[in-house]
Amino acid sequence: MTASSSDIEKAAGVLRAGGLVAFPTETVYGLGADATDSAAVARTFTVKGRPPSHPLIVHIGGAQHLDQWVAEVPATARLLAERFWPGPLTLVLRRDPRVPLEATGGLETVAVRVPDHPVALALLSAFGGGLTAPSANRFGSVSPTTAGHVRAELGDAVDFVLDGGPCQVGVESTILDLTGLDTTGDTTGGAPSILRPGGVTREDLETVLGRPLAVPSTSRVRVPGQYPSHYAPRARVVLVEPEKVIAEAELAQELGHRVGVLVPPSFTGTPSFTERAVRAHAVVSLPGSMAAYARGLYAFLRELDEQGCDLIVASLPVEEGLGLDRQPAPPGRGAPPVRVTGRSGTDTVRGPTLASCRSARRMRSPILPAAPKHALLLHAVSRSVRQPPPLLRSGRGRGRWCRSPASARRCARRTSSRRRGQCRSW
Repeated sequence: MTASSSDIEKAAGVLRAGGLVAFPTETVYGLGADATDSAAVARTFTVKGRPPSHPLIVHIGGAQHLDQWVAEVPATARLLAERFWPGPLTLVLRRDPRVPLEATGGLETVAVRVPDHPVALALLSAFGGGLTAPSANRFGSVSPTTAGHVRAELGDAVDFVLDGGPCQVGVESTILDLTGLDTTGDTTGGAPSILRPGGVTREDLETVLGRPLAVPSTSRVRVPGQYPSHYAPRARVVLVEPEKVIAEAELAQELGHRVGVLVPPSFTGTPSFTERAVRAHAVVSLPGSMAAYARGLYAFLRELDEQGCDLIVASLPVEEGLGLDRQPAPPGRGAPPVRVTGRSGTDTVRGPTLASCRSARRMRSPILPAAPKHALLLHAVSRSVRQPPPLLRSGRGRGRWCRSPASARRCARRTSSRRRGQCRSW
């Protein structure tokens, strides 16, 4: 379904009156508000349940409007805008005073992009200004890629919903930090870097810029999507190598979980594969191309949530293009623990596969050093990513630590205390 011209005019009127309008972009559906109206922007945070320190992206109708929103436009920004706008690329620059601090999370920088969707561009043209437009969902949950997703999650909290059909990219825009550049493109303040992977790949950006781009684990500039549980489904997500997906899913199902499994193309492309053959609560077969995977990812996760899954097993994406490469996680910032209940009790661990938990074998380290927010598809699904196992407390006095649940339990048996033998992550 495509929004009519009368729908767009009505939506523009709602925005001028300080209301909120959900509208489609090529990435996800956004919750639009007048970017210069502090009250409307503040209402966006309230409806989403979003922390006010979390900055928003200002959507504009074309690169010619960039000077109205930023203090100065480096030559590099104009080059990127000419090449990638309209499109899923967000540029972070120094804000113009007209941009309220409510929209930037109190920062002196502003994130700006031009969406590549006819309904979004028509709405921006009819409205005649810029719109803040975070994803139209509750903060931390899976982003919406259809108008139905928006209505189901936000309901009457949104004043108007423009239906432009399913989003074509399906995952968020790439965010590029250009705050270290001056108007000549000099990088004395810091080289450009990718703060959030998205619909424009690092390879494409590097080709245009003629230089390598870093994907730092941390950044001095706050941007959307940096919270650990951003874009996460309600179910716990476990990421494994593609060849282990079905085995891990079936094992988790045996252990009592309601398992949803995203079956990779390496299985779905074989003649003998059928979804019914996989022993799991719900099965989704993934498309072969990375672009199609990205486009449908959020819809797949929503589908598994709606079917009542409490655990989702998915495969790791390739380390290029939309998959992007994984960066080492900062020390002490591993993924949340995964609780798996088996015959030997409940293990709370930060690194094993489900098979490791079940058999209580010693975990090998490292397994997968990764920062989930720095790989696009990992970033989109991960609440739990396998990490090198931490030390586990055995219960046998201070200073006694073990590398696996198995060794910790062996230490506990020597104390003749089952309670003290329950390992916990440290």
